[in-house]
Amino acid sequence: MALAVASSAAQAGLLVDADPDWKEGEVSMPQAPQPDGLRAFDVGSPSPNGFFVDEASISVGEDRVVRYTLVVRTPGGAENVTFEGIRCATGERRIYASGRKDGSWVPMKNSDWQPISDNTYNRPRAALAYDYFCDGPAAPRDRAHALRLLQQRRDPTRPFGER
Repeated sequence: MALAVASSAAQAGLLVDADPDWKEGEVSMPQAPQPDGLRAFDVGSPSPNGFFVDEASISVGEDRVVRYTLVVRTPGGAENVTFEGIRCATGERRIYASGRKDGSWVPMKNSDWQPISDNTYNRPRAALAYDYFCDGPAAPRDRAHALRLLQQRRDPTRPFGER
């Protein structure tokens, strides 16, 4: 019986059993990203696109969700801007809104928590979760810690521990 429960959590993509009392905190949209506040990050796989996080948008809520603005730029100059969250404890991600050129946000119609899968579309989210922000199921302690983590990719020979 215990094996069945453990395997169902693993199949759902959860790193640990979800806290049944967990409630998501209030979410407010950040300001539109500014070019000088974008930090490039490595997604760990070849891509012609550039991937950036707006440092001004990074927050760690009391709910332990890391929230940030993701900017993806194509070689042709197209840009995709989304406001997202990562829940390290469960290995899930959520896209709250899509950014418009005028700096406004459009809430996503389907904005449920989803397991972070390591496919081409979700590779930036997987990289942010597993190579930068999350230490296993532990979220960054606060915004300053999240910013520090974003500045240094995790050493694959030291998968856990403080950075």
